[in-house]
Amino acid sequence: MVNTKKIGLKKRLSTKILVVLSVLWLSLSSWVVAPASAIADAELTTAIFAGGCFWCMEQPFDALPGVTETTSGYTGGTVENPTYTQVSGGNTGHAEAMQVTYDPSQVSYETLVETFWYNIDPFDSQGQFCDKGSQYRSAIFYSKPEEEAIASSAKQTVMERFNTTVATEITPAATFYPAEDYHQDYYLTRPVRYRVYRFGCGRDQRLADIWGDDAPAHD
Repeated sequence: MVNTKKIGLKKRLSTKILVVLSVLWLSLSSWVVAPASAIADAELTTAIFAGGCFWCMEQPFDALPGVTETTSGYTGGTVENPTYTQVSGGNTGHAEAMQVTYDPSQVSYETLVETFWYNIDPFDSQGQFCDKGSQYRSAIFYSKPEEEAIASSAKQTVMERFNTTVATEITPAATFYPAEDYHQDYYLTRPVRYRVYRFGCGRDQRLADIWGDDAPAHD
């Protein structure tokens, strides 16, 4: 005769064992995945550049493999959480700037700096292209000595290439304040207005005059 009590007991034990094993597996999975994600985030770093209108500075960096995000904003001034109206008025000391978030294992800081130079007029001490005022100055904001050394060396190379003074500042990083949402990814969200502004400001024409074949291609 089949002992149904024993069979029922075995089934209940098997079910409990499966439940325990499942819980253990989920716990181990969470423990393994979380640190990997944290490590990935920890590998990302940021760099800050000012090259005149921040609308025009995002696309060249977004196109670089290893860059995960670009954020338009303001830095280098004296007012906390400034607005676009305040900064564009030229009274806060801020520059329109862009923060680049990138993976240094995929793209080097040197490459970011090189991309920066080819997208600005390094000789304009009054601003950039059609935008004039200190809020449109060109600058590299470094956060560590290695960045300062790379930026300064690149600036020296530009000076020697053109045998003239370079107006671009190499300065310590300050608090970066993200700009209002409508400024972010402007070249994607408002492409027609962006192209009209960029062409009207003469940015690409001037970049071609300065950099020749090294000037960036831009649609």
